[in-house]
Amino acid sequence: MINTGAKARILAITSGKGGVGKTFVAANLAAALARRGRRVLVLDADLGLANLDIILNLYPKATLHDVLIGNCSIEEIVLAAPGGFWVLPAASGLVEYSRLTGDVQDELRRIIEELSGRYDYLLLDTGAGISDLVLYTASLAQEVLVVATPEPASIADAYATIKVLTLMQQRTSIKLVFNQARNAAEGRRLAEQLRQVVDRFVNAQVANAVKLEYLGLIPGDPEVGACARKRQLLFVDSPQAPAAKAMAALAQALDAPANEPATRV
Repeated sequence: MINTGAKARILAITSGKGGVGKTFVAANLAAALARRGRRVLVLDADLGLANLDIILNLYPKATLHDVLIGNCSIEEIVLAAPGGFWVLPAASGLVEYSRLTGDVQDELRRIIEELSGRYDYLLLDTGAGISDLVLYTASLAQEVLVVATPEPASIADAYATIKVLTLMQQRTSIKLVFNQARNAAEGRRLAEQLRQVVDRFVNAQVANAVKLEYLGLIPGDPEVGACARKRQLLFVDSPQAPAAKAMAALAQALDAPANEPATRV
């Protein structure tokens, strides 16, 4: 875990399975934090299957891959995104990142350390699952946010991700968001069920129990799909949509001063 002494909060946004809206959360959370006056950069850490630039309708001339192999500098690839934040895009379809080499690990750590002094938040949009790349990227973050949906398979995979992060990285706190939840009651119920499973089957194995910090939910909203088809950011295109308002609430919960207790389940 990086500890540079810089003010940046480094948050890995991850999920147990694909298709739960992880990158949607990363991009819109960045915009919501930017609206609160924070300097935010989202790093697309899904090195082989990147799509953050597509979602934001950006056309990078170079990507994180070019920095990793020494062809260009970080400054040459960072792009301004709609919503007032910055993006460090990655490439798609590069099979060499399916296995993480030591050189890539070292360079990725160096890049994040260099960026940590320039922003208030670094959001690491990881791939889905528990591959070496996902777990290593998460290990570089001070905090982890797991995104899940109410579907049983998503919840099961979220549990597996939390278990691995706890056992392998000795995490004592993991944040949780439910996407496409029907209402607040469903979100709280699912979070409580997941907490009980973690307490029973994970915390019994560790010296320091992991606590799930439930930040809230993002409701199902037709505007999400409409904006995705237009390649526009929901928080910018439809700021009054229920899902956009939920993202603003999540940003507020995340950005709360240390002396204000966050919601816990």
